[in-house]
Amino acid sequence: MYLTKEEENFLDGEEGEVMERLFRLLVRLGDIYGADKMIPVGSVQVAGVSYKSIGDPGTEFLEDMASNDAKVKVLTYLNPAGMDLENWEKIGFPKDFAKNQLRIMKAFKSMGIVITSTCTPYLAGNLPRFREHIAWSESSAVSFSNSVIGARTNREGGPSALAAAICGRTPNYGLHLWEKRQPTIKIKVDAELEFASDFGALGYFVGKQVKNKIPYFTGFTNANTDQLKALGAAMAASGAVALYHIEELTPEADLVEKEGLEEVNVSKKELDETYNKLNSGKDPDVVILGCPHASLREISQLSDLLKGKKLKKPVWICTSRVMKEAADRMGFTEIIEKAGGYIVADTCMVVSPIEQMGYKTTGINSGKAANYLPGFCKQDVVFANINKLIEAQL
Repeated sequence: MYLTKEEENFLDGEEGEVMERLFRLLVRLGDIYGADKMIPVGSVQVAGVSYKSIGDPGTEFLEDMASNDAKVKVLTYLNPAGMDLENWEKIGFPKDFAKNQLRIMKAFKSMGIVITSTCTPYLAGNLPRFREHIAWSESSAVSFSNSVIGARTNREGGPSALAAAICGRTPNYGLHLWEKRQPTIKIKVDAELEFASDFGALGYFVGKQVKNKIPYFTGFTNANTDQLKALGAAMAASGAVALYHIEELTPEADLVEKEGLEEVNVSKKELDETYNKLNSGKDPDVVILGCPHASLREISQLSDLLKGKKLKKPVWICTSRVMKEAADRMGFTEIIEKAGGYIVADTCMVVSPIEQMGYKTTGINSGKAANYLPGFCKQDVVFANINKLIEAQL
């Protein structure tokens, strides 16, 4: 791999032990995947933030990095933490968990990382440009940035993303290369897609079928960014899809080569079967929306459904701190809380300890959450669209 003089200095330890160690990690990664060089990155998103995910060993690793004055070179955001960092006590997160989670946030902050903990950094001030090279970790954020924005990133692990943030570089391989961004399978959709949960069901089904291939969708040309977010998140969770194209909708769809591809047909039958497959529970203890983190439009939608109503069971909608503050100003938070719900910032149901908080069955509208909650959080799942979930609690 070609290295610049500055990069050779990193390896020689001239920028300190931390830089040497992390840059060596990037070089080894590049060697494994056949990268020809390093490339600068415009921004980074780091995963491995929740105490539930990384535990004491991860916490101690981050504190060691921080104590050695590690500092990021580029704009770097965090994936969701394991709790609402400001209102954790009010919502009922365990105190011991909170103590450890706050240690993690302190370490990240000391490295210069923006502690807006979100899986939708593009809604919270970290918006890459078309074809910009970035190094992001969280699977739904990787999918959205590659597919909907047209930026370029591989799905980084927590350590490699942190290394990219501190070194300002990533190896040039995989989805950074145009030839690796070409579709490898065509998905022909013949079904009505209305709710985010419909796109989540489609994504879950397609991810299971295509694994890590790059799908090219036909059959729908009208979807908003929240629906595309749900689609990509589910495909990344049930398969390993980091990039997709949609005819006449996503920015690279008219540029890629799509002739002679294997085809998969998806109809209402497959979507109905997916809804049935993902439903393992009946009466939710809690309804949790916002996986990936909700936009202001999605928070507004929940506010409209709850205005003047009273909930039988708690309802959370998870989002970034930035969206939460906008919801506060718009009065959405007050409406939702009067009904008995919460806007929960900084975390989501997948990385928070909901199983320690007395919840056993969770209502969700997210294909991604439906994939992860049974294993990660020991939850039975009620998977439905937002209207059905809320109507059942009124």
